[in-house]
Amino acid sequence: MTQRRSIELPVGVVLQRRPGVTRWQKWAWSPTALLPGAGPAHWKLLREDGDITEYHIGTANLTLWRTDAEAYRIGLAEPVVCAYVVLQPGDDEWPYRIKLITANPHEAMQYTDGGEDVVEKVPMPPALVAWVQEWTDLHFVEEPFVKRKRKRYLEDKVEDGKGDPRISQVSDVYRAPTSTRKARPS
Repeated sequence: MTQRRSIELPVGVVLQRRPGVTRWQKWAWSPTALLPGAGPAHWKLLREDGDITEYHIGTANLTLWRTDAEAYRIGLAEPVVCAYVVLQPGDDEWPYRIKLITANPHEAMQYTDGGEDVVEKVPMPPALVAWVQEWTDLHFVEEPFVKRKRKRYLEDKVEDGKGDPRISQVSDVYRAPTSTRKARPS
């Protein structure tokens, strides 16, 4: 029986728009919820409450990789288990597009370096937490800690790297420079 390298689940992203707090920013956008198993959508209006509006901006696959089980375990150990939504700037009509949804905190951190993408933590619903936990439990293998042993002595008794072998030395390379000076005639 061969194990699968990865599994995918479509996850929808809910983006909330609220009035900005400064005069330079008309609207503040932030992802607020994930919809596991959501169908395709493109900026579907979900709810309006005064100036606050929520949109299902789209659906992307959350992919879990067998090799990332340790990173998922780190994310699952947090007090509030979150997934990371990476948004990239959109066009004039819509401000953002989904670039990635991940449960790996290390992968999400890599997207913060560029500065153009918006990376936000969004709490996972319980069904999504259970799905990630099941995959992590199946594929996580704890590697035992092995302490490095130091050599207490030189095994071959040869001191390599002292001085230049092309220059003949009559004594120790680390001798004081004054011991080689010739006496000056008076």
